[in-house]
Amino acid sequence: MLSVDLNSDIGEGFGAWHIGDNTDEQIMPLISSANVATGFHAGDPSTMYTTVELAGKHGVSVGAHPGYRDLLGFGRRHIHTSAHELVHDIIYQVGALREIAHAHGLTLQHVKPHGALYMHLANDQDAAGLFINHLHQLAPELMLYVMHGTRLHKLALEKCHPVICEFYADRDYDQSGSIVFTRKTGALDPEQVAKKVLRACRENQVTTVDHQEISVQFDSICIHSDTPGALKLVRVVRQTLEQAGIAIQAPNPMNIQ
Repeated sequence: MLSVDLNSDIGEGFGAWHIGDNTDEQIMPLISSANVATGFHAGDPSTMYTTVELAGKHGVSVGAHPGYRDLLGFGRRHIHTSAHELVHDIIYQVGALREIAHAHGLTLQHVKPHGALYMHLANDQDAAGLFINHLHQLAPELMLYVMHGTRLHKLALEKCHPVICEFYADRDYDQSGSIVFTRKTGALDPEQVAKKVLRACRENQVTTVDHQEISVQFDSICIHSDTPGALKLVRVVRQTLEQAGIAIQAPNPMNIQ
């Protein structure tokens, strides 16, 4: 692997409140793609505006990070609703960020659902299918960040919609290749996380929570900005990859399926 995308969830405050122990200003220069919260699980119009402005300043590609309508639970609780209502909420959020990006002379690179919504779309056939159909109709060029091998991933490929598969640096994997979903993550050892990421880039292998070895296929590395110590995680992972000759850069649309 000569290069890889490094993405993080950005702009996940609300008004005067901020999530996590780091500022977007510190993380933004270290990543290549920013998943900007779009107001339902976190974020608000002014935060979205300043976050996109910050991304533009550092040459970071911008993506929409829509979530469940769940500010209280930070989008990490499953909301029982119809597939149509869910997709309408996503369209609303993506559209809002797209216009804010246009106000800065930028275009959206991608969309990445957040938290419990990400997991729901990964596994629910009806919701995933409806989402892909609408996304491909409205923005066929907008890359979709997904977990490799999920229903959403497969449906996107069938639709010939461009996808970016992710590797989760700060999450554990189970034997099926899925991440172990958690509402709260403790502090992690940056050196161990970087070692895990470098091995995944070189060997396409990761050790699961039950100490099994599985293969992983990905185009982008995700480090969540609300993980305790996220800034150091991002910094050490980037340094480790660059020292190994692996460049950090946003995906090239010409190379995406």
